[in-house]
Amino acid sequence: MVEELEHKYEVEIKKTETRQKIPDKVKEVLKESGMMDEKGKLKLKGVSPKMLKKMKTEYVECPVLKDDIHFVQCFVCPNFQSRVMGKVLCKGDPL
Repeated sequence: MVEELEHKYEVEIKKTETRQKIPDKVKEVLKESGMMDEKGKLKLKGVSPKMLKKMKTEYVECPVLKDDIHFVQCFVCPNFQSRVMGKVLCKGDPL
């Protein structure tokens, strides 16, 4: 039996035709945690280049920040639990 991950929200992942820009504040956090190099190239462990390209055109309506955010920002958020069939399981804790 698969144990359910504890989450408050199931957030649908939406797609855009254009590449989303990652906010500078988020880029700083990514660089500090080693998930982005100095040139701004993402380095997410266990994420293939093909998947990364797909993630760059995705966004979510964040229930915590009450805003549309880049999927990469969601992916590195402490509330991010898992990505399952086009949805993100979010803990929903205040940030």
